[in-house]
Amino acid sequence: MFPSTNHDSRITIHAFRRARGFSIITAIFLLVVLSLLGAFIVSVTGLQQSSLQLDVQGVRAYQAARAGIEWGAWQVLDPNNDLPGFGATANLPPCPGASTNLSGLSGSLSPFTVTVTCSAVINAPTTEGLRNIGAYQIIATACNQPPCPNPTPASGYVERQLQATLSKCKDPSAAGPRFACS
Repeated sequence: MFPSTNHDSRITIHAFRRARGFSIITAIFLLVVLSLLGAFIVSVTGLQQSSLQLDVQGVRAYQAARAGIEWGAWQVLDPNNDLPGFGATANLPPCPGASTNLSGLSGSLSPFTVTVTCSAVINAPTTEGLRNIGAYQIIATACNQPPCPNPTPASGYVERQLQATLSKCKDPSAAGPRFACS
């Protein structure tokens, strides 16, 4: 009728051992899944961090290239026309050297080198009325691993290139020394 107490305890011990084996397998499975999830999160975080650093370097390279454009524009568009040999004349200034490297940037732009090139052949200097008109194309390339552009860059290389087309007008009949076009 009623099973013996000794037999009940054996069934309970056997069921407990079976449940204990199952819980060990479950615990190992959960540990493996959680470690894989942790490794995935760490790798994604690392990728995001390196991507963010490259974004910041890209913005700095852009600002360095912009500084190169402004330097080149100043060379050909000096508002006081005080460029050596060209300030007091109606002659248009030439482009700065064929390729000029600016490496004296400071602050967060100090790791960048900027190569500035200028071409004055767009609509080669022309005369309109009595005015001398010239056009200049300035290209500034900034990078963090010189020379810019670098043909064999290493890891972490960032480069930005900007172009600007500018024009200058001088009127020989205008009051000097500026020869301003009206």
